[in-house]
Amino acid sequence: METAEPEEDGRSDTGSTPTSTVLAEVLPGVAVVCGEVPAELKPDLIDFGIVPAADRKQISAVLASLGNAATVAGNLGNAFASLQGLYRIGDTAQALLKSGATLAVKDGGNLGAVMVPGRILHQARFHSVNAVSKAQTAASIGPGLAMIALQVMLSEVSGLVRTNLATTRQVISAIGKDQWAELTGLVAAIDRPVDQAREIESVPTSLWEDVAGSGALLQKQLELYRGHVGDHVKQIDRADARSHHEYLQTNAEAIAFDAYALLSALKAWTGYHALRAARARAAGREDAAEAQYAEVIARDTRTEFDSSLAETTSLVDSLTRELRIIAELPGRDTLPLPGKRKDSKAARQTSARLLEAIEPLADALRTPTPPLDAPDVVCAPSSPDLKPYLLILRWLLKDGETLRVLGFPDQLDALGPVSAIFSGAKEKFAAARDKAAANTLVAITDRRIITAKAGAFLEQAEIRADIPIDQVRYVRAVATQEKSARMAVDLITRDENIRWLFHAGTVSTQVDAFAAVLAESMAIPDAERDELQQRRHAAIEADKKKESTDASATVPTGTEAAASGAE
Repeated sequence: METAEPEEDGRSDTGSTPTSTVLAEVLPGVAVVCGEVPAELKPDLIDFGIVPAADRKQISAVLASLGNAATVAGNLGNAFASLQGLYRIGDTAQALLKSGATLAVKDGGNLGAVMVPGRILHQARFHSVNAVSKAQTAASIGPGLAMIALQVMLSEVSGLVRTNLATTRQVISAIGKDQWAELTGLVAAIDRPVDQAREIESVPTSLWEDVAGSGALLQKQLELYRGHVGDHVKQIDRADARSHHEYLQTNAEAIAFDAYALLSALKAWTGYHALRAARARAAGREDAAEAQYAEVIARDTRTEFDSSLAETTSLVDSLTRELRIIAELPGRDTLPLPGKRKDSKAARQTSARLLEAIEPLADALRTPTPPLDAPDVVCAPSSPDLKPYLLILRWLLKDGETLRVLGFPDQLDALGPVSAIFSGAKEKFAAARDKAAANTLVAITDRRIITAKAGAFLEQAEIRADIPIDQVRYVRAVATQEKSARMAVDLITRDENIRWLFHAGTVSTQVDAFAAVLAESMAIPDAERDELQQRRHAAIEADKKKESTDASATVPTGTEAAASGAE
């Protein structure tokens, strides 16, 4: 990364020789920053922490071999000699590079740019992980890279724990101080040695002996809270829509505490194994097996780390979505939080405080869902206010799910057999409509069909049905036989027959578009077709067997025939 020209960043040219900064991706998504660090990158810079000084020096030497002789001898050579820290490469940049995007090549590296809105601050030299792995001596820094991986994990979980401190202070009184004291004591017992190891850039024997006996206790705490979090996730995944909401509301404080406790246990557990690996790394300078052991520790720690973080992310995301939905519901006046508070105002305030406390953690674990825009297809008799529906749907939709259609028909609840849908018998249709017509919200996404009674959806976020889009079997749009000739859409799914009846003022082209979106998914899976065909063959075979049995029963036996002849 070279400093930009004066006209690009507004600084005057002092005539000094431009210094250089290089980002070398040493692990997927993790780069070593060499040379000068632009001010814009400093807040996100991760220090080397427990990575031993000897490993840093060796990594610097390997990186220096990436540039050509001319550049290594100049400014880039100085940059490689000065390792500043570690940097996480953003998901967007990684995705672009993986999809085939390329950077211009210069002096053995790729050129990119560091930008702020409206201007370019620096041009970047970037070396990918592939380039680093091809360096002649790259194998020699494997244990050092293992230490970098552990430091990045430790930095990530430490940041998450700091983010969620407010949640802990709020819910600790409701959960129990004894559990909290035991966990925080263990965390502190690891934090201090990690800080000391960072300061001296080494893990001496006396420091390791202070924490060596903590492994079993840390594993116990990690398994305890992984179990709690796993139980929460299973309950949420198994529940229907109503039970899902009730579980999250009733257990909101316990969920927040268990999520934070798991992150704290994971932080201490990762710190312990980082110290353990650093100790093996030090011994590995004279024993190759110890150096290899350090890499094994990093690998196994990564597996446990990723699994625990994924479970925590899922749980916190579910809780935060529920709390955000509560905040958007003007019709929900009570919230059954722990203690069965009767004061609805106090309950809502508790919910708001918990949301305020846990939101930063949720946003750190996963990028916040952007606001929903109205889809292109909206089937309604007039121009309804879609904002209240979109505010709730924003938190009901999954990551990456796209809202394609909104409709506000009447749904007939009791349609009887398929013939009642397609026969066109006016009297049956009218009777069913009078019996069970209700104003319905239908939201069609690229993954599913969500239906709800419009009023209950706005008041309680209650969902009537959640139908995967791959269960659509047949769709058609028809005009009813009424005088008003209202438009209707008939839907057959794997398990249901549904008719949506749209109000007379609804634009027919929008109804057609509604049906067309559903029709994109019309299909009969081979397994279902085969099952139906097998039923047909089975029925035919059963009929043949029955006919054979009946025929044999009417034919006289030999004795009966002889007796009949004698008569």
